[in-house]
Parts: sequence; C-alpha cells; structure tokens
Amino acid sequence: MRDLAHIFRALADETRLKMLGLMLKHRELCVCDFVKVLEITQSKASRHLRYLLHAGLLSDRRDGVWAHYRIADDLPHSERAAVLDMVEKLLQARGLDQLENSLRQWLREKQGRAESACTLGTDVTDGAGALS
Repeated sequence: MRDLAHIFRALADETRLKMLGLMLKHRELCVCDFVKVLEITQSKASRHLRYLLHAGLLSDRRDGVWAHYRIADDLPHSERAAVLDMVEKLLQARGLDQLENSLRQWLREKQGRAESACTLGTDVTDGAGALS
C-alpha cells in the first residue's frame, strides 16, 4: 500500500504529469528536453524526474553530464502498470498538443546541432559552463 501512495504522491504535481505525458509518447527524453519545453531550470527538471524515478515509474541512464529518462521497462508491480495506463488515458483526454508540438520543434532543432546536442549553453549553466 505504501508503494501505491508513493506513486500517487509522485503524480500529484502538474509538472511531473506533463513530464510523464511526454515520456509516454516518446521512448526516451533528456533532462534538457524538459528544460526547453517546460521552460524550467535544469535543477527543477532533475528534481521532478528523480521523484518519478524513486516512485518506480521511470528508469534512467547517464550520457556525460546529462541524464536520460524513460518509462520503466520492468514495472515490478501490476499497480504501477495500471496507474500508468490510467494516466496515459487521462492525459490523452486532456490534450498535451501544445507541449507535444514544442517538444517536436525542439527535437528537430536539437537534432541539427553537433553530436553533444544536449548542451543548451547558458540556459542550464551558471555562465562559467558548470551545470546549475
């Protein structure tokens, strides 16, 4: 029961619901994608993504300084899978079209960049090149 309560606490935030909605449509997204599309700081994006990760809804991988997140491949409890299915249906009804369009535009722009595409410059650094 405690796991289920933790999942619902993770879903009780608008930013995390938006993140989850975008990830349900895309295999994997980088923290920089959320920074750009949701217009939030890197630290705020990372904090929200870690919350979803600790609830068991996401898995992550590192690529240099960037973390990439995706829906957990092996949701160990059937409740988690059922909750994700319910959330996906509810978010489809709400329509995340504007966010989805912003994400598609950003991904096209990012793809046109150099191989280190997740480098956003001063958008996520302290000005000296260090992540904030």
